[in-house]
Amino acid sequence: MSELIFEVRDADEGGFHARALGQAIFTQGETWDELKANVLEALDAYFDDAAALPKLVQLHYVKDELMLVSSNV
Repeated sequence: MSELIFEVRDADEGGFHARALGQAIFTQGETWDELKANVLEALDAYFDDAAALPKLVQLHYVKDELMLVSSNV
């Protein structure tokens, strides 16, 4: 596997949640640096063989935001 993408979202209680697309890998972190360290730790735990580890990991941060467009609805 050459690349693995994690979808990262804000956690309701603060910090971040991350999940790998196409794999059952989930982790979280209070800060961005903690999240990155936890992603690497989760990869080591998930892949038994070091040769199976992805060469690159992309953290794709998704931020949902609702905006009121008009109050005359």
